[in-house]
Amino acid sequence: MTDLRTLVPLLGHGTEPEELRHLRVLPARDAVPGPWPDWVHPEVVAAYGRLGVHQPWLHQVQGASSAHSGQHTIIATGTASGKSLAYQLPAVDAIHRAALDGAVTLEASGAVVLYLAPTKALAADQLAAVNALGLGTVKAATYDGDTDPGERRWIRDHANFVLANPDMLHYGILPNHTWWARFFRRLAYVVIDEAHSYRGVFGSNVANLMRRLRRICRHYGAEPVFVGASATSAEPQESFGRLIGTEAVAVTTDFSPHGETSVVLWEPPLTELRGENGAPQRRTVVAETSELLANLVSSQVRTIAFIKSRRGAETISSIARRLVDEVHPALPARIATYRSGYLPEERRDLEKRLRSGELLGVASTSALELGIDVAGLDAVLVAGWPGTRASFFQQIGRAGRAGQDALAAFVASDDPLDTYLVNHPEAIFDVSVEATVFDPQNPYVLGPHLCAAAAELPLRPEETGLFGPTAAGLLDGLVERGYLRRRPSGWFWTHPENAASMVNLRADGGGPVSIIETETGTLLGTMDAPATHYQAHTGAVYVHQGTTYLVDELNEQDRCVLVSRAAPDFYTQARDITTIEVLETLRSEQWGPVAANFGDVRVTTQVVSFQRKALISNEILGEEPLELEARDLFTRAVWFTVPEQRLAAAGILPGEAPGALHAAEHAAIGLLPLVASSDRWDIGGVSTALHMDTGMPTIFVYDGHPGGAGFVERGFEQARVWLGATRDAIESCECDSGCPSCVQSPKCGNKNNPLDKAGALTLLDLLLREAGPQAAGPHPGGAALGGNPGMAGDPRVAGDPAAP
Repeated sequence: MTDLRTLVPLLGHGTEPEELRHLRVLPARDAVPGPWPDWVHPEVVAAYGRLGVHQPWLHQVQGASSAHSGQHTIIATGTASGKSLAYQLPAVDAIHRAALDGAVTLEASGAVVLYLAPTKALAADQLAAVNALGLGTVKAATYDGDTDPGERRWIRDHANFVLANPDMLHYGILPNHTWWARFFRRLAYVVIDEAHSYRGVFGSNVANLMRRLRRICRHYGAEPVFVGASATSAEPQESFGRLIGTEAVAVTTDFSPHGETSVVLWEPPLTELRGENGAPQRRTVVAETSELLANLVSSQVRTIAFIKSRRGAETISSIARRLVDEVHPALPARIATYRSGYLPEERRDLEKRLRSGELLGVASTSALELGIDVAGLDAVLVAGWPGTRASFFQQIGRAGRAGQDALAAFVASDDPLDTYLVNHPEAIFDVSVEATVFDPQNPYVLGPHLCAAAAELPLRPEETGLFGPTAAGLLDGLVERGYLRRRPSGWFWTHPENAASMVNLRADGGGPVSIIETETGTLLGTMDAPATHYQAHTGAVYVHQGTTYLVDELNEQDRCVLVSRAAPDFYTQARDITTIEVLETLRSEQWGPVAANFGDVRVTTQVVSFQRKALISNEILGEEPLELEARDLFTRAVWFTVPEQRLAAAGILPGEAPGALHAAEHAAIGLLPLVASSDRWDIGGVSTALHMDTGMPTIFVYDGHPGGAGFVERGFEQARVWLGATRDAIESCECDSGCPSCVQSPKCGNKNNPLDKAGALTLLDLLLREAGPQAAGPHPGGAALGGNPGMAGDPRVAGDPAAP
């Protein structure tokens, strides 16, 4: 078998490249098989045998037997470890035995299964896997937004293995549960695939959705077993239990075989170009990854390049096609983009071409991270840190799924966290993966779910405990606001609005906005409403399937964006102004004269302009004003206060304080994902040399979601680790006075001015010295400080909002 380490020079130009910061070889793993459990029907065993599965791995046996025994179970093992067999086995066996026993009747006995996946692609992939078993007793069907309305009644009445997603469960199934009565009465298993992806606000929403599902099941007399499949994560038992609202057990030891994986940490070089404030610029992660993808595809190496943004995925595939065309004119057609927002027929075609091997190179958002079975890939490029170690290992696990050795490269972006990680490989490989962070008790999330639950069935007093200790208080508030009506038997939904519409599972601030081509009226795709001020304002560049458009108009009233085809050599980036007001301090830790705080805040953000930047060099080509309304965000923040006298004693004079605080804030935002399962774009920040509420120099870092997402609270609890890594990231950067790899931010509302790299190091040294070695305690406390807006005119305030 080819040693893929010999492919490393392909990433560069024939020799070991200077961009290579670290090479780590993850050793191959031998398989440990287990016997088929005695409870599995012989015909089910034979069906797997026909597919070439003659003996399961031991962890598959453990997970399947745990679920079969009636325990809620999470299987948290590595990518390509065969987690699907662990949940398919008890589910398919229950359906098959019930059918053979003649139990499926119009009286609604027998067994059915509900499978939930975060993406339609994954559900479609699992449908193919279940159908491949060839068991006539198993009637599997997908039930999602793409399902033909004429098929939906047949699925409700006849399917016994229904594959859906949380969105369809929320909008289509639970509100119409009476139509699904026969299904719910027979529900034996609920499978939650890729459970680690349910984090932040999305995870909080799905956790409450699972509580609503369990409530409806009880109404029909069912107590299904919940089975989860997850990438390796910390505390999977606790996380899955919190997701479903009850205790669970975990299977975590991976007994499947895996080929050797060579993992490269790669940092693009500094260029001669100078950016904002004269800082040196690295070659962009998009340009670097495009070239790496082109090199690998030209060598017939099947490769996926992951990047977080839709625009980035489109740009990488476009540039790679152009580069490959220069050397192999037949190959550009074998490079494509895969991302959310595509129309269903586009997604299905891409998935088919990827599985068949027709595509050699794919640039993808995380839509392909989540489990669709693509065997035979040789290499993975990860363009920019994906947010968590769990996601990183999930992505690099896409290669080598057929058992062959694999190559993976993490290409660092201009970001403090990326800089830290390529220079501290132990932070990737030698520590455990993160716990999944979400908060089902977030009132902005829980309140609408209580309304939806009451609309499904009047909510009885004895059921409020299912939704946690804060539910009773929220219900009283919903009554006062006229959403619910209180009666002796419980709470009733009486509002004219559709209760399900109050919940947006995947984002806040409204549902999707349509992207429409002006000239033809063609629907190109959709975008979440909060993202429009940043990505679909008038004059913005929008990319779809490699075609570039300019936004003609953002029509918020009609929820549409009108675009026209164009071929600009630039991209656009929105600029904004952010202010923050302290509402209540919930937890506080005093570090000598320094204080670390956690609590409720109000953040006010207004997009005021946008810049045009060159695609390759990031050079600013121009800036234009925008007239968009300000948006308020009530969320949670962690903030650090330092008396001005203490800053001066450390050598930071009053005139230097704004730059030091601002630079430290930027770097801290970038490093928070090291201790919390967040993405940099989930987080915002504000720094000021004199904050109106604290009366001191202050750095704020806040969750970019209403009510908070749990990320900054984890930052408060791990403050010393977080701040220490922030300091190390700044110090290890090779620039002289600050650059995007350490203290500059791509979303800075103040155009990265002022910034003081040396001052940030001094400030962080001060914070860490005063904090001491012990971790911050979870002490509740602090009285409300009483907010005072009116900071916007203070030039000492620097804001960096969370971007949708």
